[in-house]
Amino acid sequence: MKETVLEKARRFEEKHGNQIPKEARPEFHLSPYVGWMNDPNGFSWYDGKYHMFYQYHPYSMQWGPMHWGHAVSEDLLHWHHVPVALAPDAPYDEAGCFSGTAITMPDGKQLLVYTGVHREEQEDGTTVDIQKQCVAIGDGLNYEKYEKNPVLTKKDLPKGGRKEDFRDPKIFRGENGLYNMLAVNRDETEGGQVLLYKSKDALQWNYVGKVAENHNRLGLMWECPDLFSLGDKDILVLSAQEMLPEGLEFHNGFGTFALIGNFDEKTGKFTEESFQSLDYGLDFYAPQSILTPDGRRVMIGWMQNWDTVAPPQSNVYWAGQMSLPRELTMKNGRIYQNPIRELLEYRSEEKVSGEWELLDEELEIHGVDGRLVDMTVDVEAGDLSEIYHRFAIQFAKNDRFYTSISFRPKESVLRIDRKFSGSRRGIIHQRRSRVEHENGKIRLRLIIDRYSVEIFVNDGEQVLTAALQTQLDADRITFVASGKVKMKLCHYHLKEE
Repeated sequence: MKETVLEKARRFEEKHGNQIPKEARPEFHLSPYVGWMNDPNGFSWYDGKYHMFYQYHPYSMQWGPMHWGHAVSEDLLHWHHVPVALAPDAPYDEAGCFSGTAITMPDGKQLLVYTGVHREEQEDGTTVDIQKQCVAIGDGLNYEKYEKNPVLTKKDLPKGGRKEDFRDPKIFRGENGLYNMLAVNRDETEGGQVLLYKSKDALQWNYVGKVAENHNRLGLMWECPDLFSLGDKDILVLSAQEMLPEGLEFHNGFGTFALIGNFDEKTGKFTEESFQSLDYGLDFYAPQSILTPDGRRVMIGWMQNWDTVAPPQSNVYWAGQMSLPRELTMKNGRIYQNPIRELLEYRSEEKVSGEWELLDEELEIHGVDGRLVDMTVDVEAGDLSEIYHRFAIQFAKNDRFYTSISFRPKESVLRIDRKFSGSRRGIIHQRRSRVEHENGKIRLRLIIDRYSVEIFVNDGEQVLTAALQTQLDADRITFVASGKVKMKLCHYHLKEE
């Protein structure tokens, strides 16, 4: 019997994924079993485990026909790969099984809802990718596509909605027991919009209306919607293509933001009160969130974006990784993000802590180094009569390479910069954000995990994320001051599993 597309993918990843040494991967961030990874899909709690599916091309370290990779975890920090869940093997998804979400059904099965893509030839001989919504049902390991797929097509779009831009279904169950599905679409004139569909069985769907509309305000096409409550507010998370910068906001181009307000499930309308960027770094896109069994809202994103995709490393046979899981809370009308508390369990018993004063110097501290690090640094002006000009931390460093995070209090600007990290391509290497302060006070918590850094500013008020390709023996950390700076430090190495 001829091998199926799914069987071929499973055989390939089992053969080649096992050949990647553990130390060549991130320790606490999910990477693909082998090959290429982008958006998280189907992030869920099912059958006593966390499940993460992901956009996956196992056959190369570059984007290709999308499969759904699959991994499970008990702590959201260490993941076990299980066989690929979906492959592009049906007429309606032959060009790819694209992003979507997952939900547990009343009978205990897990339902995946995803975007199937097929290529349609036009009158002029060109082809266009047509996007439709599809479902598959399974047991946490094997999934069968619904025999009546696709469940939503271009006929289910409102007037003006483009069939080429209709994707990324988010499924959740409402208070009345009905299933809700959000999908993003691009209106021919107004840009991105979020559509709402309802169903009694998650198989047959009816269009309700538009949840939110862009009106060409924040980027062009919207992608990867997520909707949840946080405190007394509802949060609609979206990733936008081709945003225009406004001051120090939206420099990502392809970036992620949150609309904060209220969602009326009866009318299907989201009333926006405010919005904020979710990451000011280089690499964060398409996040999904989950409510953990103990009641925390935790979010994970793809630690990349389409403007910063770097060429693959020659000695690493995977490309792409997920962010650290982040606990979300509301404070003063703003979403705060912090690493999940389980990470504290992996701090080494030995730590380096203390206080230092720096004056126009570069300081290296014994024991403060590494590429598996959890480090918090508090700085403030050492002389209130003349605030310092600049403070920087350089890490993943040797005599040739480093990445830095720096703060200029006179400008209230925080900058991440990896142009000297070892990249040989002219991809984007710098981002800036505005951080309000008093007397140059700022708190920076750096989580370094071999091929990435995530910097949590002022207890999660902002986050800056960057993927790194720097060789692993570049493990020094130094502190640089222009002016007089008081610094308080607490540094831990992180333990391997």
